[in-house]
Amino acid sequence: MFALVDGNNFYVSCERVFRPSLQGRPVIVLSNNDGCAISRSNEAKALGIAMGAPWFQIQRALPEAGVLALRANFTLYGDMSNRMMSIAAGLGPGQEIYSIDESFIDVSGIRDITRRGQAVRERILQWTGIPCGIGMGSTKTLAKLANHVAKSADRKPGSYPVEFARVCNLGALPAADLDAVLEATELGEIWGIGRRIGAQLQAEGLRTALDVARMDPATVRRRWSIVLERTVREMQGQPCIDLEHVAPAKKEIACTRSFGQPITKLVDLVEAVTEFAGRAAEKLRKQQGHAGQVLVFIHTSPFRSDKQYSRSITVPLRRPTADTSLIAQAAIGGLKAIFQGGFKFAKAGVMLLDLQDAAVEQGELALDDPGVDRGQLMSAIDGLNVRYGRGAVKLASAGLEGDARRWSMKQSLRTPEYTTRWTDMPVARA
Repeated sequence: MFALVDGNNFYVSCERVFRPSLQGRPVIVLSNNDGCAISRSNEAKALGIAMGAPWFQIQRALPEAGVLALRANFTLYGDMSNRMMSIAAGLGPGQEIYSIDESFIDVSGIRDITRRGQAVRERILQWTGIPCGIGMGSTKTLAKLANHVAKSADRKPGSYPVEFARVCNLGALPAADLDAVLEATELGEIWGIGRRIGAQLQAEGLRTALDVARMDPATVRRRWSIVLERTVREMQGQPCIDLEHVAPAKKEIACTRSFGQPITKLVDLVEAVTEFAGRAAEKLRKQQGHAGQVLVFIHTSPFRSDKQYSRSITVPLRRPTADTSLIAQAAIGGLKAIFQGGFKFAKAGVMLLDLQDAAVEQGELALDDPGVDRGQLMSAIDGLNVRYGRGAVKLASAGLEGDARRWSMKQSLRTPEYTTRWTDMPVARA
C-alpha cells in the first residue's frame, strides 16, 4: 500500500500561515519577475484563473475581483516543505519526496491506515498550518488518483462522496465502489496520461479512469508503449513503480533567469552568468558530481518588437570539475564569444552537461601547481553560504548586492523569509 501526501495550493498556503488575513481572498503566487500564476487559492480558481495565466492578463480580465498577487518566495516554501515532509514521514516506514509539496509513503502492513492518515493530516495542519490531502492505494498511480479524489471531494462538494474528502483510501473499497469512483473520474486525471496520449485514448472511445483500468495491457504495449502499459497495470492494482528512497542524480543541471529589465551591456551579462554558474555548481556539488561541459545562452524577448537575437555555445572543460571558478570562467568565455552589442537581452542561462560521479577522476600528469585544495575550498564556501545565507560568499565577477544589478529579477511583491532569516521573523507583541 502507498499513500500520497500533497499540500493544498502549497505556495499560497505557505503565505497564509503567516498572513491569516489572506484567508478567504483570491490569492495567486507569481513566477519569477512577477510573470504568471504558479499557485492559486480555491477562491482564485473559482474566478477561472488558470495555472500559468500571465499576471497582466489577470489584471485586465478581473480588475474588480480583488485578486492579490504575491511573488514566489522559494526560500520560505522550501523550508515549509521540509517541515511538512518530516511530519508526513510518520505515516509509514518508507518515504519518497516526489516534489516540493508531494510525498509518497509506504504504508504496507499498517493497521487502520485511514484513521492514521487522518491523524497525520491533522498533525501537519496543527504543526505547520498547511492543509493537505492524503490518498491511498495499492499502487503509486492509484494513490495519486486517490489524492485527487480526496482534494476534489473537499473542494467541490458533490464531485465524490463526502467520506472521501481530505483522506481517501481506495484500497479499502469493495470492487464495485472502486469502479464507481474510477467511472466518475476523467482519464486525464490519471498520473502518467498527458494531453497527447489522453487525446489518442479518447479518440478510441475511452473517457474515464475505469475505461483505462479495463484495457488489456498487452494490447496497450503493442499499440502505444511500455510506459502506458505500466500505467494500466498500476490502475489494475499491480505495483510497477517502487519508491525511490534516494533521488537519482540529475543528468543535466541548469540555472536560467529572465531579467527584471532588458540588458544591453556585456558587464551586466557577465555578472548574471557568473551568478548562474555559481548556483549550478552548488547544485552539482550537492549530488557529488562533476561536469565535463558548460553551455551558456543569451536571447532577447520574442514578445517585444525589438531586434531579435538568440545564441548559445557549449564550452568543454579541460577536466570534469565542480569548481565554481572554473565553471564560471568557461561560462564567461562562452558568453564573450556569442555576445553582440545593440540588442536588448531578456534572458540568460548556464547549463552543466556531461555529468559524472565526482569519485571518477581523470588521470593526467601533475603539470600545474596544485596550490590549495579546491575541493576543500568549495566545501568551505558552501558551508558559509548555508550558515550565513545564499550569496554570502561568491565570485567577485557576480557583482555585489549593494550595486545596481540591472539583471536582477523583480521582487517588489515578494513576502519576507519568515522562517529562515532572523530579521524577517514575525514578532508577537502583547
